[in-house]
Amino acid sequence: MIPYVFFMKIGLCNNSAVKRSAYIYPGSYFKEIELYKNGSPGLKPEDGDSVNGFQKITLLPGEQCQVLLRLRPVKNDFNGLNPRLVSDNFIEDFTSYSVAYKSDIQIFGTVLSGVVLMMILFMLANFILGPKPEFFYNALYSLCMFLLIFFNSYLTRKTTLFANFYFSYLDFFLLVTGVIFYITFTRKFINTKENYPTTDKVLRYGEYFVLFLLGIYTYLNFFTGTYLPQFYLENIMKVLILAIGVFFIYFAAKQKDPLLNYLAAGNAMLVFFSAISLAILLFNVRNNSLFTNALFYYYVGIIFELFLFLLGLTYKNRRELIRGIKEQEALKLEAEKKEFETQLAVIKAQQEERNRISADMHDDLGAGMTTIRLYSELAKSKLSDNSIPEIDKISSSANELLNKMNAIIWSMSSSNDSLGNMIAYIRSYALEYFEDTGVNCRIDIPDNLPNIEVIGEIRRNVFLVVKEALNNILKHSKATEVQITLAREADELCLYIQDNGIGIDMDTLRQFGNGLKNMKKRMADVDIEFSIENKEGTLVTLRRKVAQF
Repeated sequence: MIPYVFFMKIGLCNNSAVKRSAYIYPGSYFKEIELYKNGSPGLKPEDGDSVNGFQKITLLPGEQCQVLLRLRPVKNDFNGLNPRLVSDNFIEDFTSYSVAYKSDIQIFGTVLSGVVLMMILFMLANFILGPKPEFFYNALYSLCMFLLIFFNSYLTRKTTLFANFYFSYLDFFLLVTGVIFYITFTRKFINTKENYPTTDKVLRYGEYFVLFLLGIYTYLNFFTGTYLPQFYLENIMKVLILAIGVFFIYFAAKQKDPLLNYLAAGNAMLVFFSAISLAILLFNVRNNSLFTNALFYYYVGIIFELFLFLLGLTYKNRRELIRGIKEQEALKLEAEKKEFETQLAVIKAQQEERNRISADMHDDLGAGMTTIRLYSELAKSKLSDNSIPEIDKISSSANELLNKMNAIIWSMSSSNDSLGNMIAYIRSYALEYFEDTGVNCRIDIPDNLPNIEVIGEIRRNVFLVVKEALNNILKHSKATEVQITLAREADELCLYIQDNGIGIDMDTLRQFGNGLKNMKKRMADVDIEFSIENKEGTLVTLRRKVAQF
């Protein structure tokens, strides 16, 4: 019936003694309203004013007339004639009441549009913080749904040009545009291009097809006078939108992806409540409350859908955040691993160089020093009773230098980097050092020494401190016995050097010179606790935690 032009014939009479004006209101949604008075043929539009779809007519005192309204309705499927005659002095109150009065569904729609607006702001905030296209496209889809719900609630019973344009075209345009944004959001949300290439192709062609149908609908609306093709096309597209929702439910159930579950749940809610809305329309359920209004269930379905989509986005965002943190940790560990390998390579190269130097010292310098020592001893034997002091000094210095060089070679060789090797070297040196001195040296070492790596720097400094302690005992303590003990106490290793001599004078240490200071410094350099005290003689203690080796 919409393509037709309708005429309404009205008989009016002014029984008062003064000129009276009134407004004729045929109904809400008419794009053309023309008023004719008194005459046929040769009807002419009334020259009176019109107010938002109200046509004004003025009658003289006692005047009677026939009024003819020519009406062209707006293209929608819920229009109808609802004629009213409103007196001139009541028109402002009548129009204000029409606009101000809100039905339950209008109030409900206004509240829901506020909720959707909050969702849109939340999604836009997330998009700005970390640009992710799925947040943007879902915000656009939600914006279309917001405008749809808001304008449906705000423009009902309005007679403005925008209200006519909205209910004839813009509402359906927002619905279809929202579907296009929804499809794009879905493609970005589950990354169909990489994860589901076939589905991505189907969805892309689906977008093009929906755009094509929207173009046809736009042409029919603006450039034709018919309505039935447009009406059928609108219903076909609504069925297509419903089919897209059902397809996503089936697709998600088949894939069993947590992300797809949110899409499936959202679509299931929209399909379910849309089915209830459609059933109310098909069975002509009387609209006498909010819960018998078809729009109520459609709005509820949209809200549930948007809420579940928002939950899905939040879940995906959290999952990607956790994955990003794990990737950063993995990269950090990889970098640390590479740095450790680099340091290890440097240490290995240094150790190889140390081994080479120690080997060269042993082969070249050691052989040379041994030759000097042998020649000096041979010279002494040839001189027999005519001993020359300088030759004795050469022999003694060569021997001492050879011992020092052997100690340096021992500390530089990586093959000696163990606790057992260090203790064995100290034991051998101590027994040899006190041989033929009148000092009885006892060494107490546990059988089950821990397998600990002791680097050359620590071994060398410990040996030099032990050597200095033994030298002090022999020179100053007047001891007859020395006890060297290695013990493990809780989580520490302790090396004790105890003599039975006169003890150390803690008030005056001039007899030791810089020896004690050097011992303390060497131990501090390798993070070993050092102490010296009087305890039935002199007790030197070296202490370090096992975990620090």
